[in-house]
Amino acid sequence: MSKALLQIENLKTSFYTQNGEVQAVRGINLELRAGEALGIVGESGSGKSVMSMSVLRLLPDNAKIKEGKISFNGKVISVLSKKEIRVIRGKDIAMVFQDPMSSLNPLISVGEQVAEMIRIHYPKTGKTEMRSRVLELFHLVKIPEPEKRYKNLPHEFSGGMRQRVMIALALACKPDILIADEPTTALDVTIQAQILKLLANLQKELGMSILFITHDLGVVMQLCSRAIVMYGGMKMEEGSMEDLFLHSRHPYTMGLIRSIPKIGQDKSVPLQPILGSPPDMLNPPAGCPFAPRCPYARKICASQVPPYTAIKNHHFSACWLVTEDAPATNNPFAQSSTTA
Repeated sequence: MSKALLQIENLKTSFYTQNGEVQAVRGINLELRAGEALGIVGESGSGKSVMSMSVLRLLPDNAKIKEGKISFNGKVISVLSKKEIRVIRGKDIAMVFQDPMSSLNPLISVGEQVAEMIRIHYPKTGKTEMRSRVLELFHLVKIPEPEKRYKNLPHEFSGGMRQRVMIALALACKPDILIADEPTTALDVTIQAQILKLLANLQKELGMSILFITHDLGVVMQLCSRAIVMYGGMKMEEGSMEDLFLHSRHPYTMGLIRSIPKIGQDKSVPLQPILGSPPDMLNPPAGCPFAPRCPYARKICASQVPPYTAIKNHHFSACWLVTEDAPATNNPFAQSSTTA
């Protein structure tokens, strides 16, 4: 097994508002191994994007990392100054954001924007070498006619092509880790598939690690070998894609899978949404954050946070229904909680 390139230990990040403290991330632990594509799945408000922003210290002024440790390649980076983290940001760990149109400067050519990233981290690079590197990146991300498109402004590109520019920008300094935060959400299904294929090919070709953040389990399955399911700022389940899809051991994961439309599914059969609403993180539940929406919730679920239980190697669930003393009644895991 390859070494852990990124480690997050007991991360807690909060926003401080006029109404009080919003506990966005509550004690997350995570390991991203070298060359691995790890998915982070959860609906809006689950804390997945805030967690990734915490890694690169891109949080707004009213947000704060309250507790925890973030390490990159064995070095603790959560204690670095703003100046020191800028050296890592973009060079060692890069990020692709959800909306490329709002991430690119509308007044500067796309070629110059990618060149600027190289200039920041490698100021001694000559103009000819820099331009050559940008064109190489455009070839890499499959932007047609790179020489011609170098001087184009962002509005002259389609949404899919703008996202390719963002990927080129993120890869400019050959980072070890690429954080992709919902990079396909704003794209149609056809373009989404192209971007996912591009990321998969780039990972194999460059050998980099990818932290892929999304609300769609189906999308994660196309790119990642392993995933973490988040809800209410906490981890609900973690495992391989086979574990999560075929042997899920958390009601929230089961709910996400059931809500995915299936090819060939009888149109008269309605989809099964997860009823209820995400928790108010100003006043998060005392126990399992999913308990108010869980059809299998027991009394203990509302009052105590469940332990993170090992189902088998590298498959874990934070649910009282998979613990040793879990009841057999109204328990979907009663026959399989220890034999997944």
